[in-house]
Amino acid sequence: MEKLLLLMVMFATCCATPKDLSGKVFVFPRESNRDHVKLLTSQNKFSFLTTCLRFQTDLTRNYGLFSLATPTHSNDFVLFKTSSADVMRMHARDGGSDFLSLSFSPGTWHSMCATWRSDNGLAQLWVNGKATIKRFIQTGAITGAPITILGQEQDSYGGGFDATQSFIGMISKVHMWNYVLTATDIKRYMGGQHITPGNVFNWGSLDYEITGQVLVEEESEVM
Repeated sequence: MEKLLLLMVMFATCCATPKDLSGKVFVFPRESNRDHVKLLTSQNKFSFLTTCLRFQTDLTRNYGLFSLATPTHSNDFVLFKTSSADVMRMHARDGGSDFLSLSFSPGTWHSMCATWRSDNGLAQLWVNGKATIKRFIQTGAITGAPITILGQEQDSYGGGFDATQSFIGMISKVHMWNYVLTATDIKRYMGGQHITPGNVFNWGSLDYEITGQVLVEEESEVM
């Protein structure tokens, strides 16, 4: 019986069908050290990255939006909102840098894209159509099987969640590419225009797992 259950779990994992979440949002309704969405990919090396998403929250404390960890680095690529109203922190390869003078009005939808490249360690944020300066974080490719989490910040590989850093709000239109998008494509994403979907994570064909009380709701009901 144990072998049968193991085979069933393996089958469900390897044969999960990606879902089209067009017109949907993830709703994170409470503070928790458990609730999260895990994004699944078979890719395990990243020399360049672009991650884009839309989110809304009324939180004024710090919170984790996007957390990619590998067995050797718990902060291999992280987007973390600090308690300072105008600061977003980005991590890469366990290094980090704060991007300043940003605007995140509470209760408003925000579009954000983050880029990073391993050859020179430079990273940049785009928030609501505006680009920040480029900042150095860390060089060297991200390698190893990633665990990617929405709504929590990993302090260990796949865990170490802190309820006081959990996200409460809504997240939508998550994409990730294994290259740096052009400024033109980032502007098109933020303007709601057609772009080439993410080739790591694609909101229109997303492989994911929900743990805890995270809901999938119609975008038209919350926007």
